[in-house]
Amino acid sequence: MAGRIRAFDWSLTELGKMDAWPASLCSAVQLMLASPLPMVMLWGRPGYMIYNDAYSKFAGGRHPYLLGSPVELGWPEVAEFNRHVVDTCLAGGTLSYRNKELVLLRDGIPEDVWLDLYYSPVANDDGKPAGVMAMVVETTDHVISERRRRAAEDAYRADNERVRLALNAGALLGSFVWDIKGNVLSGDERFARTFSYPAEQDLADLPTDIAQARIHPDDRGWVQEQVNRSVETGEPFNAEYRVLRADGNYLWVQASGCCEFNEQGEPFRFPGVLIDIHERKTAEESLLRFTRNLEQRVADEVEARLTAEEQLRQSQKLEAIGGLTGGVAHDFNNLLQVIAGNLHLLARHEPDNANVQRRVNASIAAVERGAKLSSQLLAFARRQPLSPAVCDPRQIFDGLAELLQRALGETIQISVTAPEDAWHLHVDRNQLENAILNLAINARDAMQGEGTIELSASNVALDARFCAGKGIVPGDFVCVAVADSGVGMSPDVLGHAFEPFFTTKADGQGTGLGLSMVFGFVKQSGGHIEMSSVPGQGTRVQLYFPRSLRPLPSESPPHDPQQPGGNETVLVVEDNEAVRSAAVELLREEGYQVLTAGNGDMAMQMLLEGVAVDLIFTDVVMPGLIKSSDLAAWAKVQTPPVPILFTSGHTRDIISRNHQLSPDTHLLSKPYGPEALTQMVRAVLNG
Repeated sequence: MAGRIRAFDWSLTELGKMDAWPASLCSAVQLMLASPLPMVMLWGRPGYMIYNDAYSKFAGGRHPYLLGSPVELGWPEVAEFNRHVVDTCLAGGTLSYRNKELVLLRDGIPEDVWLDLYYSPVANDDGKPAGVMAMVVETTDHVISERRRRAAEDAYRADNERVRLALNAGALLGSFVWDIKGNVLSGDERFARTFSYPAEQDLADLPTDIAQARIHPDDRGWVQEQVNRSVETGEPFNAEYRVLRADGNYLWVQASGCCEFNEQGEPFRFPGVLIDIHERKTAEESLLRFTRNLEQRVADEVEARLTAEEQLRQSQKLEAIGGLTGGVAHDFNNLLQVIAGNLHLLARHEPDNANVQRRVNASIAAVERGAKLSSQLLAFARRQPLSPAVCDPRQIFDGLAELLQRALGETIQISVTAPEDAWHLHVDRNQLENAILNLAINARDAMQGEGTIELSASNVALDARFCAGKGIVPGDFVCVAVADSGVGMSPDVLGHAFEPFFTTKADGQGTGLGLSMVFGFVKQSGGHIEMSSVPGQGTRVQLYFPRSLRPLPSESPPHDPQQPGGNETVLVVEDNEAVRSAAVELLREEGYQVLTAGNGDMAMQMLLEGVAVDLIFTDVVMPGLIKSSDLAAWAKVQTPPVPILFTSGHTRDIISRNHQLSPDTHLLSKPYGPEALTQMVRAVLNG
């Protein structure tokens, strides 16, 4: 710890550089570092923490981040307690606690701990208290052990008391004496009734064969062994066995006795008592059955928990990868927009140059491929903007039939099944169709172009056991499944199937993003995806979407496409200068009056100064205090409201909820072409 303390930049704290530390502080730190006990110094009113190696072990995962931190920030869960300690010691007082109970966070989980704590002030060079020296000794194990010991003692006393009460309540079933030399058994009336001796039988002459015959056949052998051992060695006799009663039922008893020997060391007398333990044995048997059932239930629960934890780890891994790919795709879209915008402008400026047009068209095709790749990345990262609507799975299948057949080829047979009363689902229909198409193409490749693909929809009710660890709640779901009879996948390949860029296809035959896109879309839609596969038997992918109780929307007549172009004033708000310049030039070529702002702050200042605009065309994510959502809120309250058109590589959560756009939100996704821009601008202006 001495090295860590020297290497720490103390100039960031009120202590200042170590060279300027007072001598009293340096001495106290040296004393603390030499101590084998966990010690920590809290210096100044904030309580900046300096501690030794033993305390670092107590700190656990908080080390080394505690070094130089104020104590209330380092241990926020006991901030009030530590503030009282610092205030008391800086006032010259001392504190001590034995087995102080505190609740500390360990690995993010609250845990009860017990500590011996000793606090004393540390004076500066002026002799005034300037810090606190704390000694921390954890006694949790000792406290728990002591509590367990007391609990065991209490249980032992309770057991003894129960035995005493049982005897007083009549649990004693009688006493007996066995005359070993004469092989004569005598007993009292209770003993005779227990072994069902005849009522007229002489209690001083009880035949031993009757008593032996009443013992359960499974118990006779070892009971006799116990008797023989006691007679041979003099050891006390204690045996639990079952006795047949007159009603045909067996009674659990405990026989206790001791062999007596004469002066010659020969056994001659064997007295004992008989105790009723039937209730205890019955309870033990019930407890044993319960324990066995409990062990099985625990084993089942452990297995289910392990499965859920594995699913959680996989989900977290995919979530982390998704966050990375989403950020990359967002920046990638901005770059593609700059390239696409300038290519379109170049094509317009050189309409008669065939060489330029050929090269521009090839470049734009490459941009479109890049945009598709970026869209797939955003789909996996759950950052693509969705426009969900209520859908009927049968209508989706009907609309896909012709497209699937063309995409898969004549050698692939498509089997479609869906119930007549299929439940509705609330999803982005275009994205669902793309997902089904992706799965069908993968199935075709797995069957090497020949076979049958089963496409089905079913109504299912998922229980809590199925939903555990999957990020969904129990309820009604619509299951859309795509199954094939292809080569299947090994468990290892199956475990990586949803990861982006993972593919088993040859180079150039796939990006490895198809399943990743499907995974992201399903999760973003509030659903769950499962894939099962057996090598040599095929693969089945099941998409679970929550049931929607809303009715299907009524079909509206198609709108005539609006002609691009106009003379309205458009305010372009874009922080990327290259993207902004391309958009401005495209709009001006269409006849629009264009104003520009580099961020939301500049745009809002212009609007508040009275600049009149007919449309605000703004990027979603920008630097500054004023966000695109603030511009939208201002535009809605104007008279009349000012239309607003958003553009972005992905929406994040600024204008969407879980990346699902509301019906009154207009979004133009990057990268976009001149036609898409002008048509969207015209459509928004026309309302």
